Order: sequence, then C-alpha cells, then structure tokens
Amino acid sequence: MTGPIVPHLMTLADLSVPQLKRLLAHSHYLKQVSLPWLEPQGPAYQKKSSKLRLPSQSLFNKTIALLFSKRSTRTRLSAETSAVLLGGRALFLGREDIQLGVNESPRDTARVIGGMCQGIFARVGEHEEIEELAKYSPVPVLNALSSLWHPTQILADLLTLHENAHLFEPDATAPSIDKRAAYKNTLPELRPLTVAYVGDSANVLHDMLVTYPRLGHKLRVASPEQYRAPTEVWNRVKELECDKGIWWGSDPKEAVQGADVVVTDTWISMGQEAEKAERLKAFAGYQVTEDLCREGGANPNWKFLHCLPRKQDEVDDEVFYGPRSLAFPEADNRKWTIMAIFDLLFGKWNISAESQSLDGKVSK
Repeated sequence: MTGPIVPHLMTLADLSVPQLKRLLAHSHYLKQVSLPWLEPQGPAYQKKSSKLRLPSQSLFNKTIALLFSKRSTRTRLSAETSAVLLGGRALFLGREDIQLGVNESPRDTARVIGGMCQGIFARVGEHEEIEELAKYSPVPVLNALSSLWHPTQILADLLTLHENAHLFEPDATAPSIDKRAAYKNTLPELRPLTVAYVGDSANVLHDMLVTYPRLGHKLRVASPEQYRAPTEVWNRVKELECDKGIWWGSDPKEAVQGADVVVTDTWISMGQEAEKAERLKAFAGYQVTEDLCREGGANPNWKFLHCLPRKQDEVDDEVFYGPRSLAFPEADNRKWTIMAIFDLLFGKWNISAESQSLDGKVSK
C-alpha cells in the first residue's frame, strides 16, 4: 500500500494561480499574526500577549534540514527564524558538514535526511541536483535556489508589491487609517503593473517569467543577447502561455518604458567570478539610475526591487537608498513567504490549504 504523494516545490511554474494567491494571502496572515509576538516584552506587551493569536504550530517537534551548498544571508535567516515561529527547528547542513557530493550521492543523502527530518530546504548549484533530491526524498523538498529557479524570492517580491499597492495608485497617497486597518486583516489588492527587469537572465528572472504574466502583470525585459533565458525556462514560459505578456529586448531604456516597477539582480552570480570582466563589459549601460528611467519613460512614481546582495554597478546609491527602493522591505518579506511555504508544504503537505485572515475569513 503506497502512502500519500510527497509534494515538492521547484519553481512557481509548478503552482496554479489560485495556489500562488493563497500562498501570498497566507504569508500576509502569518506576518500579521507573528509580528506582535516579536515586540519587546515590556508591561504593555504582557497585558496584550494574553489576547494574541499564535501562528500555526504545524512544525511542532519537527526538524527542517537546510541543505545549502552556497552561501546565504536572507534565505538562511528567513528559514531558521520562521521555523522557530512555526514551533519547529531548522538544522543547517552546509557544504562542509555532510557527505553530499563528496562520498555520498544525492539519492542516498535524500533518503537519510528524509528519514530524520520532516522537510528539506535546498540551496544548490545545478538545478538537476535538487531534482534528484526530490526524486528520492520521502519528505517534501523546497527549492531555496538553483541555477534555474528562485521561487521564494519572487513570492517575497509579490508580497512587497501587494503591501505597497497604494504607491501604484494615481494619487500615490498613504492609505487612510481605515485602509491600514483593513490591510492588517487581508492582503491589499494590487492593480495590474508593468514590471521592467534590467540585467542578467538568471534564476530570479526565470521565476518572474512564469509568474507575473499569470497574475495579470506585464513584463518588459532587457538583457544582452548572450544572456537570455535558456530553452528549458522558455519552454515553461510557453507552456503556461506567459510569453504573451512579455516584451524582450537588449535596450534598458526601451525596457523601462511605462514601468511601475524596475527590477535588477546581480550580474555576476556565485561561481561566475572568472567571467567578471566579460560580464561587466556586456552589461555596460544597464545600471538602474534616475536618468535611465526618466529617459526611458518609466512612470513618475516607479519603485525599485533587488533581491540582494547588491553591487553599485547594478544600481546607483540614489535609487537603492532613496525613496523609490523597496529592497529592504522585500528582504524582510523573505521570512514571511518562506514561513508560509514551510507551514503548508512541510507542516501540512498541502500547498493548497485554506488560509485564514485575521478577521476570521477563509481564503480559498
């Protein structure tokens, strides 16, 4: 007798639009429930804490293996802190800690870790590595980053845009007190946006390509010809009929035309250090600046996203540290989106689980 099918998440292309929306709503819910518990514990906190609602404790007594073959700041912090809030623990297993890829195959490693832990959050090199882990793991595997995909980053980007939806309205004013109260209960609605991506076609862009068009947003991408999305990614884009919502060229100014949001990423990923000089030459003129976006015709109130870590070649200080930048709220939201996936994928084995809002309504 076979058991239930083990759910895995390799890319947002694996999720339906209702599942994507549910994950975003659940991320917002867990954030609003959890934040009060993280306040300093003064007298006011003691009085208020008796009325607080606990976040889901679906990871109680469970351990999530963080199988990282690459360095990490935001992803590791998000995973370890969110596991604690869900009642569990995250066990970090770095390149030097285990036998994977040295004396033991991914197949054997997946079986061993899956026998002792209740989920695997893997940050790997080539995408084939995580596919093999998922193939043989008896517990869910979540892609923390691979050469092809970065699903948790795009969920954080989308949550950040939803939370700042008022910035993309014609008047772009701060929400009223009533609206702010409503935002705490339910995820703010986001109008269809034009999102420009300027830079290398890497894992962050790949998950954008299979996600943004399905949610009603237009994508405009500028990337040098030799750094375009590989066939494997483009096949998924076409399979999901996302290509109809994507413009692609090599001129950054043309890409930012009409943009509500401008996004970039590192030009030199880990493992590409030997290509630095070649890549810097290829991406000359791709730095995100006020001048670039003004000359290209971006919307006057455009905002900026970057997954971090950032280098000045990619975006100048004026944009990155200025009022247009949502990069640090975006980084903070890595925690809440990862927490939501941990809860549903590792804790409940059901990425389609219903999400409850703070006002008691259920999101289906």
